[in-house]
Amino acid sequence: MHIIVRRAAIGFGSPVLSSLCASRLTGSRRLSTMAEPVVFNKPKVELHVHLDGAIRVQTILDVAKRRGISLPRNSIEEMTQRIIVEKPGSLTEFLGKFAEYMHVIAGDREAIQRIAYEFVEDKAKEGVIYVEVRYSPHFLANTKVDPIPWNQNEGDLSPDEVVHLVNMGLQKGERAFNIKARSILCCMRHMPSWSMDVVELCKKYRHEGVVAIDLAGDESLNCEAYPGHRMAYEEAVRCGIHRTVHAGEVGPASVVKEAVEVLKAERVGHGYRTLEDQALYKRLLAEKMHFEVCPISSKLTGACDPDFTKHPVITFMKDKANYSLNTDDPLIFNSNLHLDYSTAHKYMGFTEDEFKRLNICSAESCFLPDNEKKELLYRLYEAYGMMQTTAF
Repeated sequence: MHIIVRRAAIGFGSPVLSSLCASRLTGSRRLSTMAEPVVFNKPKVELHVHLDGAIRVQTILDVAKRRGISLPRNSIEEMTQRIIVEKPGSLTEFLGKFAEYMHVIAGDREAIQRIAYEFVEDKAKEGVIYVEVRYSPHFLANTKVDPIPWNQNEGDLSPDEVVHLVNMGLQKGERAFNIKARSILCCMRHMPSWSMDVVELCKKYRHEGVVAIDLAGDESLNCEAYPGHRMAYEEAVRCGIHRTVHAGEVGPASVVKEAVEVLKAERVGHGYRTLEDQALYKRLLAEKMHFEVCPISSKLTGACDPDFTKHPVITFMKDKANYSLNTDDPLIFNSNLHLDYSTAHKYMGFTEDEFKRLNICSAESCFLPDNEKKELLYRLYEAYGMMQTTAF
């Protein structure tokens, strides 16, 4: 398929796919319905969002009740208030929020399928037509994982079955909401013993929805000191598994350099600190390295200056870098993708043309097979009014 495109006229609030995009998330996830404007009411691609950071609060309450798990709060409003980060803090503080609710979901087959299905529904409401959602299968398991996370008792749900259950939930959501969803499996920097398991799961499920491997967690734990990660990524390269790495979020530019040179990352999660090493930045710019940018997240985790007018993505935009806009963990940040886009528009000078460009970059940098990637690009060009002629 060959696509010829032209630049589309600027026009915020276009009715394209308005029926898909107009619906906003309600109190089922968030403390209150936020009134942020939908500044880009067109199809979007999201590449950096964590499944365990995108769960509905109502679902947490429902599962806790069914499983007989006591929670410190029993209403949506009170539990949301306990989970969310409301002001800039540290990455450590942010990561601590998962302990408030992950023990409710982990180890429960019904809950894991449910959160995957509901995730797809929520993304469809945000106008997303393709999403890559990431998670650690070990963090949702309660057997064949050492140590067992979240103070769970030994059970019978392995990381392997977790991946199968998430795949089932995502696929059910795809059929129900006309959106394509794929998953990325996360290694954790503090648990190098899990990493070879993760790459083996990527290999096993590569034709059932898993498209890549990721490395997340404390960036001070480098791969020289923890060779398990390097070995897993070497196996991923050998087997043709796509690779992304959290790097340069709060860690220095050297972590980004390690990600691309040692782990052979094809995309960088966050990557803001790359700008501290101009030689590295210019090199990655020339190589069209993709940066998975998360504006709201970067403020509330303390990764970037809380003044959005000083955000590194403004430099990425001006330099026509290859990047995407993403939510990261919308549950914990009490946000959705519309808020990230409206923030970029209001404080960073983003135009509709730039939103179109970054979504096309996102599609080009996604981990779909080439034929599916072409179909995705075709859908974007058509929806953006950039189609001129097509030849097959």
